[in-house]
Amino acid sequence: MLYRTMPKNGDRLSILGFGAMRLPSKKGKIDEPRATAQIRMAIDRGVNYIDAAMPYHAGACEPFLGRALSGGWRERVKLATKLPHWDVATREDMDALLRVQLQNLQTDHIDYYLLHQLGLDDWQRLSTIGIVDFLDRARAEGKIINAGFSFHSSYEDFTALVDAWDWDFCQIQYNYLDEQHQAGTRGLHYAASKGLGVIVMEPLRGGNLAKMPTEVKAFFDEAEHRRSAAEWALRWVWNHPEVTCVLSGMNDEAHIEENLRIADEALPNSLSATELEIISCVEKKYRSLMKVGCTGCRYCMPCPAGVAIPECFDAYNAGLWGNKIEGLFRYLFMVARPLKEGPDGFASRCTDCGECEKKCPQQIEIRNHLKGVAAKFEGLKLRLIIRLMRLLMGWKRRGNLKRGRALLR
Repeated sequence: MLYRTMPKNGDRLSILGFGAMRLPSKKGKIDEPRATAQIRMAIDRGVNYIDAAMPYHAGACEPFLGRALSGGWRERVKLATKLPHWDVATREDMDALLRVQLQNLQTDHIDYYLLHQLGLDDWQRLSTIGIVDFLDRARAEGKIINAGFSFHSSYEDFTALVDAWDWDFCQIQYNYLDEQHQAGTRGLHYAASKGLGVIVMEPLRGGNLAKMPTEVKAFFDEAEHRRSAAEWALRWVWNHPEVTCVLSGMNDEAHIEENLRIADEALPNSLSATELEIISCVEKKYRSLMKVGCTGCRYCMPCPAGVAIPECFDAYNAGLWGNKIEGLFRYLFMVARPLKEGPDGFASRCTDCGECEKKCPQQIEIRNHLKGVAAKFEGLKLRLIIRLMRLLMGWKRRGNLKRGRALLR
């Protein structure tokens, strides 16, 4: 296993982190014996960073990890989890939720604590109710060791958040299709220039880049070294020395073995110029195969009507890999945004003003494509899912806060 150093604290983290959002399941629940064996095997092979979150697996992720890491395994890893800030209304709520998370994970401290899916507007709201005091106190008391945030918005918002507080690290979505999307390469370099460690999520775009359409395979077949699609994607991310650790939502033993093997070899700046050119050609081919050739540059934003244009197209293009669930998942969380306060970014909000098309460097017929997006995703099924999610998360929020406040007494 290769390791890289966190800039601010000197921690040596395995370049491969275990993401606990997609653990193996059985009959709709985490398959605990299998998931426990996978995590412990990865730790034995050198993985020392485990990433969780309170909402993962409908709230079952943290308690599962508490059990899986008992008996001495917890001491061998750096444990990360996230504050679901959309459940926070008061300063006391922050303490209550952290107390519940510590109990869930059967630990007295969180090594890497993130504000989950933080946006600039979220930070501004949280700042008015004491988030800085919460983070400072939790660090001073040793309940959290390092503080950071995970991010899914624009580069401009990302740099503003990086500069907003004395963060230790951040977590961004990054892969060879997302160089200009969300924080992107510019954000990676900016965070590193400020001394932040960078944890990367979605290196395979939800597993999609592990698949290889025939048109893409032709480019990889020209390379001197034969590699799987997943290996090309992972090596591309690890090629960037600014990346500290890459999370993989591993839930299959063969995939874990492959990822561990690659993590023994993937040094920074190890891809040749020819190999990087091959990946560039693959990226362009994927763009040509997508329904919408959007690069996520965000020149079309902000939309006067509130449409989340790049996110709409990202979900729409997920169909390229034949994964219907992935597209709906992306539309639900990145466009509908059921867990966040404020309006959604639905494609159907488009008023046909055309301002976006005047700014688009790809000259995409944005308005016509948004009609297709709305027709594909927006219907009774989506409304029912959003309603059920809000009911479920509201119930869990009330339960967690009640439990947390009892623990604070």
